[in-house]
Amino acid sequence: MKTNKSFSKRLRVTRTGKIVARAPGQNHFNAKQSGSSRMRHARSVSINMSISDRSRYLPS
Repeated sequence: MKTNKSFSKRLRVTRTGKIVARAPGQNHFNAKQSGSSRMRHARSVSINMSISDRSRYLPS
């Protein structure tokens, strides 16, 4: 099965094997958000995936 390239470009696998991505909802219209909310979205978040999803979306 082919790797889903558009999805795999948004993810990063850490050295320990965790999958990390940007927090959603931080592209535009952020002026009305509080500073703490903007900073919370600026950080990366860990994603929990099943093994079948991981093999489907990420290269081996």
